[in-house]
Amino acid sequence: MIDNNQKTSSFNHLGISSAILKVLAEKNFLVPTPIQQQCIPTAIEGKDIVGIAQTGTGKTLAFGIPIMQSILREPGQALILLPTRELALQVEDVLKNLCQPLRLRGCVLIGGANMGQQIQKLRNKPQIIIATPGRLIDHLASKTMTLSNVKMIVLDEADRMLDIGFMPQIKQILASAPTDRQTMMFSATMPKSISELAAKYMKLPVRIEVAPAGTPAKNIEQEVFIVPKDGKVPLLEKVLLDNPGTVLVFSRTKFGAKKISAYLNKIGHLAVEIHSNRTLAQRKAAMEGFKSGKYRILVATDIAARGIDVANISLVLNYDLPDNAEDYVHRIGRTGRAGQSGKAISFAAPHERGDIRQIERLISRTLPLTNSPLVPNANEPAVIIDTEAHRNFGRTGQNFSANRNHRPQRSFIGRRKS
Repeated sequence: MIDNNQKTSSFNHLGISSAILKVLAEKNFLVPTPIQQQCIPTAIEGKDIVGIAQTGTGKTLAFGIPIMQSILREPGQALILLPTRELALQVEDVLKNLCQPLRLRGCVLIGGANMGQQIQKLRNKPQIIIATPGRLIDHLASKTMTLSNVKMIVLDEADRMLDIGFMPQIKQILASAPTDRQTMMFSATMPKSISELAAKYMKLPVRIEVAPAGTPAKNIEQEVFIVPKDGKVPLLEKVLLDNPGTVLVFSRTKFGAKKISAYLNKIGHLAVEIHSNRTLAQRKAAMEGFKSGKYRILVATDIAARGIDVANISLVLNYDLPDNAEDYVHRIGRTGRAGQSGKAISFAAPHERGDIRQIERLISRTLPLTNSPLVPNANEPAVIIDTEAHRNFGRTGQNFSANRNHRPQRSFIGRRKS
């Protein structure tokens, strides 16, 4: 394992070529992040790497710079695999900014995009291919591309790719690529499946860890509200009023994300949804609108979460707890990026305390639990608020949990104002 206490104040002492250093300076990349400090020299030496780091730590340049240097030194192709379309497009944005001055060509292969246009770009022999596993397999099957010239492979967000079922495709791709290659794998967590993949397909990989596996950023304030299902809606409104910045809301299901977004817009918030039922164009428009400030709130599912790389998200709100503890780390990692402070609030039903304990074991940290301030005391009179908006929200699917037999409330309880 590399010592993460190694520090350097610039990119000048990492073994990077003068041509790339010039472009970095022109693009105002001046000080490397910890993952860049440690990965770049090792990768330039040609070693395989397993990197443990959260998103937002600068991983794209950590593997992107060695890729550019390798291709400039010796012709060939590099393949970067990512779990989602959004993440692939964001990696393209970062690398294109540096590759164009160096006259390096790239190509993005993702589902939902025009296959013919992708084939045309492949005919131009791009040096860097950024792809999701499913679409890459489509091109390999139709023989519109080959891996014969690939000399570097990067698996970014590897744990997420395996979580969403890409293990067969990953194995097929790695088995089809030349064995004489350099492989880099990056992951926020280190489950057994990642270790097994590294052992089988990598050559004595160097493990580089800038934070213990499963550790969220230290500058994220975390809080959990214990709230019954029919108390989530009023608590959501209160949290949004108390936190005026940019907010990312996570729903467990696509149906839930759609309903939350529609409800928030109905009561006057600027919100947009992103999940796998949205077309690529809709997802791109949602991300662009969220980045530009057109929408204050983005409601997302985990399938889309890894492509969300937006600066200055002030709050991540887990309306539903994720299906596994690792996804909690990935979710809250959308805030507190690049050394900034952030906040993460989670809603948990009383019966989900066991899920909270699993998260606490993973992150080695006790989470502060608070009963919802909107749940009235037994001796305090409550008033039923029964507006048209709330009736509609309950009627169209307030229940986003796995318990499909739960009958959603059509009104909610709030404190009587004095």
